Formats: sequence, C-alpha cells, structure tokens
Amino acid sequence: MEPNHGPFSERIHLDARKLDGTDGSRSSATVRAVKDITFGSIAGMVAEVFEYPLDLAKVRLQSQVLDTTARFGGPLDCLVQTWRNEGVRGLYRGLPVPIFGAMAETAGLFLAYSQLQSLLLWCSSDAFRQLSLPELGLAAAGSGFLTSFIITPIELVKCKMQVQMLTAPPRIPDFKTHPPTFIDAASVNSTLPRQHRHTASQRFRELPGPLAIVSNAVRVSGLKGLWVGHVATIIRETGGTGAWFVSKDFFASLLLARRTQASYLSGTRSSFAQVPRDNVELLPWESALSGALAGAIYRLSLYPADTVKSAIQTADDLRPPDTFTPSERLSKRPGSFWETAKAMYKTRGVRGLYAGCGMTVARAIPSSAIVFVVYDGLTQRFA
Repeated sequence: MEPNHGPFSERIHLDARKLDGTDGSRSSATVRAVKDITFGSIAGMVAEVFEYPLDLAKVRLQSQVLDTTARFGGPLDCLVQTWRNEGVRGLYRGLPVPIFGAMAETAGLFLAYSQLQSLLLWCSSDAFRQLSLPELGLAAAGSGFLTSFIITPIELVKCKMQVQMLTAPPRIPDFKTHPPTFIDAASVNSTLPRQHRHTASQRFRELPGPLAIVSNAVRVSGLKGLWVGHVATIIRETGGTGAWFVSKDFFASLLLARRTQASYLSGTRSSFAQVPRDNVELLPWESALSGALAGAIYRLSLYPADTVKSAIQTADDLRPPDTFTPSERLSKRPGSFWETAKAMYKTRGVRGLYAGCGMTVARAIPSSAIVFVVYDGLTQRFA
C-alpha cells in the first residue's frame, strides 16, 4: 500500500514540490502506478500457477449444474477423472490465458485500489490522514468494478477452454436402424479399430485455441460477445473485491496493533484509523495470515454470482442447439444473469449455486496469502 493508504501504510516526508503537485508529484504517482502494475502482475502469476487445477475443477463443477445428469460427483472426482482421461495436460488446459488474466486482474485491482484511495484523499480536506474502513471499502469496490471490464473477456476464454474436453459430441444418424436413430459420434469412435480412434492428445490438437475462441465470439456476436456474463462478473468483483481488500486491511490492522501497541485495542481509541502504525511494516506471516482470511471472505461473499457466470459463459459449449433433436425436446437455455440464476436454483437449489465452493475457498486461502506476501514483500523491498 502507498503512504496513507490502508492500515499498514508507511509515512513518508513529502517535499514542497510534491505538496504543490508539480513534476515531483506526477513522477511519484507514475512510479507508484508502475510498481502497482509490476508487483500485482507478479503476485497474480505466482498464485495462478499454484491454484489452476483447482480452478479448472471449480469451473467444470459449476458448468454442470444445469445438466440433467452430473458428470462429476465432487471436486476430487472431477480432478481424478480429468487426470485419468486427459492427463497432466488436461489439468492445466488453457493455463497461459489465466496466467495472463491473473496478471492483468491483480495488477488492475491493486492499481485501481491505490489510485481511488488517492482520489478520496484528494477530495477530502485532510490529504494526509488515514482513510477510514468505509472509505477503503468504497475504493476497493470501485477497483473491482473497473477491473471487471478487463476480467470478463479473459475469463470467457479461460472457461471455454476448461470445458472443451467436456463438450457434447455431435449426434449423427445411425442407418443400421429403421427408422434411423441418432447416436453420439463418440460411440462410433469407440467401435473403430484402435489405429483410427481419436486419442486425447489428438483431440487437444483439434480443439480451438484462445485466438480462435475470441475470433468466433466476435464473429457470432460482435465485440459484445466477449463480455458474455459481464453482469455476474460486476456483481462478484464489486462486492468480492471490496470484501477482499477491506478484510485484508482490517486483519492486518489488528495484527500490527497487537505487535506494536495492543493497548490501543482495549482503550478508548479503538477506531480503525486511530491505531498509530507509522513506519511499521507487516511481517511475512502477518501478510500471509491476513491475506488468507481475506481470500476466504472474498470467495464466500458472492460465490453464487461466480457460479452463474461460469454457467453463462460455457452454455454454448456444453448445451449447444442440437440439429438432430426435435424442437419440442430442446430445453430452453437461459440467457440473462437472473434467468440463469433462477434455472440453476430450480435445478439444484442453493446447493447448485454453491457448486465447488468448498474447494474454491480452500484454494483461495493459500492463493490469497501468496498474492499479499508477494505484493507486500515487493512493495516493502522496493518502496
């Protein structure tokens, strides 16, 4: 965090040029922005590599909520089936996209959070005070809202790539029966001689990559096709990011107060911003603990919105219109956020809206801890 930003801020002495808002101030703001982007990118990349297989399982569990029959019995079953059918490559299917996405998302969040805090301080009468908890929440929610416009296209591509191997095989006519019936192409493949069958590695080579997915989305729906599920992303990121940063700052404040002047917590001066923390840096374990708790709160706060988003973004891949199925048997595929949420609730109830939640919270705890340990460490090292 930057000076006067958040509960674990460092006080610095500003010279006259910075106070006047001249070149020194502009240069300082530029340096801060570059640091936020760089440190946030590194933190997001490290965390994404660690958690990606669990994220893949989460998306696959969320995308099956609207299916009549579930493909997977739970997180562990999903990981085991993916390993068995697709190998290690399947567990990391589409990894380059989320690595880029995690870098862009985390950098965007930290940059927007820092700049919105600066804006709130600039608008206030005292530009050198510490922001209150509600003010930090406003800045954090704003950063989530702004970053959602970057995240949605990236997550659209990521989710589509994560379910590609689950895509329903095309149905073809079987002329051995009279009248002809329609069967899955996969069943025909299994009856062919081994040398003519499609292996998992061959299927990987045949699947469209990120650029092909983007091109197809734009070709079918225009540029707006890249922002499918954006309403769900806005809800998740605005509320979730607010909870993430505020809870991280709050827990960090408690840990710093405990280590420096614990008496302030039991005395009359119990305000969030009144505990003096000048020139005090978070220890790595304090960053990890506060970040871990914040990660759990972030994922729990608005998890159903994330489930709905995954279902919307994978609907065309997992439940495409079937040319060979009579129209009266085609299920109506929901489109909007609320329609999808209602359909998911009707199909699986509250449990469906929280599909994969336990595993997601479990992976968010170490992942969020990694993000803040890396970010806080780099900020303190190169501040």
